[in-house]
Amino acid sequence: MLSVTSVNVNGIRAAAKKGFVPWLAGTESDVICLQEVRAEEGQIPDEVRAPEGWHTVFAPAAAKGRAGVAVYSRRAPERVQVGFGSDEFDSSGRYLEIDLPGVTVASLYLPSGEAGTEKQDEKYRFMAEFAAYLAALRVRAAADGREVLVCGDWNICHQEADLKNWKTNRKNAGFLPEEREWLGTVYDEAGAGYVDVVRALNPDTEGPYSWWSYRGRAFDNDAGWRIDLHVATPGLAARAVKAVVERASTHPERWSDHAPVTVAYGF
Repeated sequence: MLSVTSVNVNGIRAAAKKGFVPWLAGTESDVICLQEVRAEEGQIPDEVRAPEGWHTVFAPAAAKGRAGVAVYSRRAPERVQVGFGSDEFDSSGRYLEIDLPGVTVASLYLPSGEAGTEKQDEKYRFMAEFAAYLAALRVRAAADGREVLVCGDWNICHQEADLKNWKTNRKNAGFLPEEREWLGTVYDEAGAGYVDVVRALNPDTEGPYSWWSYRGRAFDNDAGWRIDLHVATPGLAARAVKAVVERASTHPERWSDHAPVTVAYGF
């Protein structure tokens, strides 16, 4: 089995003080993809930056205190790549991939955007470049006999079942028609041809949600969004046997506003 976890830590230094360290010590995952690390390596406590038994790779953003992705793996990566060949986004701490035997695993933090602003324009530029990269990556991987798994905070809900309050969010970033259509092309065989693994394992389920706002009682009411995704090539997706959202039992036990999403793949 290959067990992979994806989680937006909402600042790794803050998460380390709230419970990330014992969670890391207790996880049985083989690979962990982190997003929104928001720190350079020298700012991260040793027990989080280089924990025993893990190989860690960090890709911080050039803008200090923003974004940042990382990948932890129990096996040393065969290859590491930061960015996806974008002049605009490769230094933004939003994409990192590693090669392990037979599979490329990537951590993605797609821009959140904000409807009607430059942030949304930036998100659309990222989406356009990244879709082309995903399609090319799948072709290259197939030629090498490899599978691909892009984990991360994709910041888009594809279907109404992916967020609790979809009716009131139709004009908000994360559920805009253009965003949903774009994600559809990622999944379309005529487009990039990837598979939403958690949805494939839970085709008739509301959620399972992975992010809840700190505002109000969103967590207590399970008014969440499913934006933390495992997006895989079809061959790997077919090997997925179990997906779990590691939702905290209570609000005070949360160490991020996101929950870890863990999938076990048969290898």
